[in-house]
Amino acid sequence: MPRSISRDTRLCMSLSGRPGNFGTRFQNYLFEALDLDFIYKAFTTTDLPAAIGGIRALGIRGSAVSMPFKEACIPLLDELDASAAAIQSVNTIVADNGWLKGYNTDYSAVASLLQSHGVPREIDFALRGSGGMAKAVASAFRDSGFKRGQIIARNTETGPALAQSCGYHWKPELGNERPRMLVNVTPLGMEGGPDADTLAFTLEQVEAADWVFDVVALPVETPLIRLARELGKPVITGAEVIVLQAVEQFVLYSGVRPEGTLIERAALFARG
Repeated sequence: MPRSISRDTRLCMSLSGRPGNFGTRFQNYLFEALDLDFIYKAFTTTDLPAAIGGIRALGIRGSAVSMPFKEACIPLLDELDASAAAIQSVNTIVADNGWLKGYNTDYSAVASLLQSHGVPREIDFALRGSGGMAKAVASAFRDSGFKRGQIIARNTETGPALAQSCGYHWKPELGNERPRMLVNVTPLGMEGGPDADTLAFTLEQVEAADWVFDVVALPVETPLIRLARELGKPVITGAEVIVLQAVEQFVLYSGVRPEGTLIERAALFARG
């Protein structure tokens, strides 16, 4: 029987330049399974101040924030949690009586995955990207003890700034270098995007790497991850990141932490 929606049902949402279905299906599955009076809906906007104002004015409980709004939303919020303040990037907004607080659950998800996968801290890596998500990923590497990193970004403002803030080097292109770990934090390989079939690194670079990490979550098997698996490389996928960060968002919205098997079922449903 479908859940009943009433005037007391709390709305959670997401703001993204290109909304997907994963968060909507994941969050709603958990709300229903745990009999919580919440509902979740994805949105996009061409008027970010008005959208954030709507969260405040309408009593919306919270919102996930994706590209390209992770940094642009910050001046519109009342407070930043330490997870967002340290990297100046927000992926979650929680509203309490009109007070909007920004968090970053991407950061904690990446740090957790680096540890659980046992990636050696002495490894040298190249991270492609310099946007809001790249800030979270690079900061997680830095705070996890990875010293030998390069930020690869064509943007001559955000690229050097990110590298400097994390103590890494910046280059507009990787060239012929062969780092032991490759990290993609750009839309290259993203399902439905203009570069869906594009590799973030060359075949030679993937062949030479010991680890490959692609933050793109859809498709689950991006061209980069598919190639790395074919070459027998250990990988960290965006699908892993999106589940961990979404669980933390769910906890922030509801105050309830689901148990592991329920999270697995929700993730399986969300990808279906």
